[in-house]
Amino acid sequence: MEHGKNQHFIRKLHSLSGIIPVGVFMTVHLFINYTATWGIDSYNKAAGFMVNLPFKYFLELFVIFLPLLFHALYGVYIARQAKNNVSSYGYFRNWKFYLQRITGLLAFVFIIWHVWETKVQVEFSGVEADYTLMANIVDNWISLTLYIIGIVSCIYHFVNGIWTFLITWGITVSPKSQKVTQYISFGLFIVLTFIGIRAILAFA
Repeated sequence: MEHGKNQHFIRKLHSLSGIIPVGVFMTVHLFINYTATWGIDSYNKAAGFMVNLPFKYFLELFVIFLPLLFHALYGVYIARQAKNNVSSYGYFRNWKFYLQRITGLLAFVFIIWHVWETKVQVEFSGVEADYTLMANIVDNWISLTLYIIGIVSCIYHFVNGIWTFLITWGITVSPKSQKVTQYISFGLFIVLTFIGIRAILAFA
């Protein structure tokens, strides 16, 4: 019984961490990248503001990387334990459940690659965190395509995670409330996907 309570608590914490702070940071990151559509100087100014934040390393460690690591590792554990039955039933919720696991794994791999290409290069190779850095990363169609797949995977995982978070935390209990939030989350997915893809194409 105690083990079940602990596991339920960890799952709720995992769900929360995907929204706050990980999902919030991702959304802010998307909007910062979107400034590239307004020109190189606009993006460099926005990126420079983030790079020069006070207590940057503290914030990165405790607000971004540790919550992200917890969410990712426990998410992989959940994915390994999950029993997907879309091939047998194909219900809409089962497909959402299945895509949540797939996009989570894709997002995990993409984020590792993205951090290596950006954060690691800036900190250890003396590269500037500016427009040129991102433009060089997506200067070929393969990298650009992989980035688009990674961005869409992150957004779907986050937005569908909001829907499941509301259920997990007992906020949307009735079928009607779950259906309403499902429509809202789909709308949010469309908006953030437009922002994310439009932003990455600005670097290409």
